[in-house]
Amino acid sequence: MKTILTGVKPTGTLHLGNYFGAIKPAIQLGHQANAAGDRHIMFVANYHALNYLKDTAQLNQITKEVACAYLACGLNPEKSIFYRQSDVPEIFELTTILTNYTPKGLMNKSHAYKAAVDKNHAKGNPTDAGINMGLYDYPLLMAADILTFRSDEVPVGKDQVQHVEIAQDIAGAMNAVYGQEVLKIPAYVVQEFAQVLPGTDGRKMSKSYGNVIPLFGTEAEIKKAVMGIQTDCQDINAPKNPDEILLFHMVQGIADATVTAEVKEGLEKGGMGYGTIKKMLLAEIMRQVGGLRETYMDYMAHYDTVQDMLNEGAKKARAIAAPNLAKIKEVILG
Repeated sequence: MKTILTGVKPTGTLHLGNYFGAIKPAIQLGHQANAAGDRHIMFVANYHALNYLKDTAQLNQITKEVACAYLACGLNPEKSIFYRQSDVPEIFELTTILTNYTPKGLMNKSHAYKAAVDKNHAKGNPTDAGINMGLYDYPLLMAADILTFRSDEVPVGKDQVQHVEIAQDIAGAMNAVYGQEVLKIPAYVVQEFAQVLPGTDGRKMSKSYGNVIPLFGTEAEIKKAVMGIQTDCQDINAPKNPDEILLFHMVQGIADATVTAEVKEGLEKGGMGYGTIKKMLLAEIMRQVGGLRETYMDYMAHYDTVQDMLNEGAKKARAIAAPNLAKIKEVILG
């Protein structure tokens, strides 16, 4: 039995980019793992969110939204272990242990840290201005998330591969010190099937850009966002290159193969208007996610039930984490 672990950091109001890029593929992966008899672990990484969010009420709210979203979208807490990161203290004890086996230079290479340093230098600020240890040690906590459960596979996007590689390096270094497998070395699995969905203005879909299509919006809210997708002024009858049309990329990331092929042909031949394509896109969105809003709102309204699910998930997680941590401490402390 393999252990497959995935975490999600609460980042704010969810949109279709989150759904097609992370939520849907993660849940599909969980179903596949469950069907294969493997252990699937899914957690809400609320401690990771402390890097950028210090407002307690807001942090709790977005943690609540993420938990309800995954449940509404099909995560089965009876088959998958689903918990809040903060409810498993073994993770944080292992983080402390790992600091003693992790070279500082490894943390210096973290993409997030280097990006923050580059931003400071570009603004003429001191190298570490505004950088807290939570950001600097972000990969270390992520390594503990993974290694606490002796995870075999960690599905990630391409931008997250480095974090699993750091976990591999730390585990390898610790194993070398003691001449035995103290920590299982995990493997990363790049989620090639996850869709990257642009925003309605062509930039990355982000609430801060105001270019999102809300995942749990009303049909009127979703329609307004879809109809606001930017288009050009080409003649309706002019043949077009679909790869140069933002609207087609939206269709390609959301619609099924039949609808995508129909739109592609319509653009290439000419004669299919952008208004028609937007209506087709809206129909596809509502077909796929239109029914999720009611379920999501029900979970949000009965969060005490969700809380019970997360607490039960934490118990299951700790039943795995505690003996693993005990074995590690037996090796390093005797």
